[in-house]
Amino acid sequence: MKDLMLILLNLRYWLLVLGIVWISDLALMPYIDPYFSKIIILSGISIILAVSLNLINGHTGQFSMGHAGFMAVGGYISALTTLLVQNLVIGNLAVQNLIFLLALLLGGISAALIGFFVGLPSLRLRGDYLAIVTLGFGEIIRVVVLNLDIVGGSRGLAGIPKYSNFGWVFTFAVITVFFCWRIVNTSYGRAFLSVRDDEIAAEAVGVPTTRAKVKSFVIGAFFAGLAGGLFAHDLQYLSPAIFDFNRSFEIIIMVVLGGMGSISGSVIAAIFLTVLKEALRPLQEMTGVDLRMIIYSLLLIIIMLTRPNGLLGKREVSEILMSWKKKAS
Repeated sequence: MKDLMLILLNLRYWLLVLGIVWISDLALMPYIDPYFSKIIILSGISIILAVSLNLINGHTGQFSMGHAGFMAVGGYISALTTLLVQNLVIGNLAVQNLIFLLALLLGGISAALIGFFVGLPSLRLRGDYLAIVTLGFGEIIRVVVLNLDIVGGSRGLAGIPKYSNFGWVFTFAVITVFFCWRIVNTSYGRAFLSVRDDEIAAEAVGVPTTRAKVKSFVIGAFFAGLAGGLFAHDLQYLSPAIFDFNRSFEIIIMVVLGGMGSISGSVIAAIFLTVLKEALRPLQEMTGVDLRMIIYSLLLIIIMLTRPNGLLGKREVSEILMSWKKKAS
């Protein structure tokens, strides 16, 4: 009963956060400069990607390098869905939002299915072999899209309706954080953590390790697909070049920087790196050289040398605040 009350209290807290998101969308976002509004929305999409990848890499101990592939699947499926029906919903805002929501879910489910069929055989691998397979999967998705005329091939897919806004993006960001935070604290999440800490010991005590890995892979792929759909309906254009290896690498850096195993660390790192990327844009325009990946690589090296476990390690911000409170009292 006590646990149930805690869950209800926590759910009430998260619903309050969602209410604040939509009030901010209506009351504040119309007055914010469109450029800064775009950075805020991209930060929300980065939060979904980083937290979902952290469930695979940080909490289950796998090393997936194909997250951009799942994002591409969700983005293209969602965009195709809304493009096919957009002529039927012009002028009806409620129907537009319903179609957009269904398109996002369809994109997420498609990415999850692809994640299942890819993950089931490949997650029997470990370490470097798994990383190579997932990297290859991401490239296969990109090459397939590059050769599909229905999604524009190398020309890209244009004319995607702009349905993503602050409210939708941060609603799904809050849902992603809440879902991952809750699942890590359930028996399913404990199975994920046992696989990360010692897979052989987990198998010895009866934990179905392959099933746990596939579950985390499918959940992570689902949220990456959602992020892809939100991204497509914000940018209004998709190209295979957007989902190359660099995109997967950016998401991995967010997870490593924040701390593999820390959800709040992933949120902080996703916001920081998204803002940093835009802050470096004037420097790129001056020099004509894309310095982001160079700086990202240097940042990763410095973090590995100074804080091998990332900014927060496996801890959450709430745990750090509690330890400070105990020291102060």
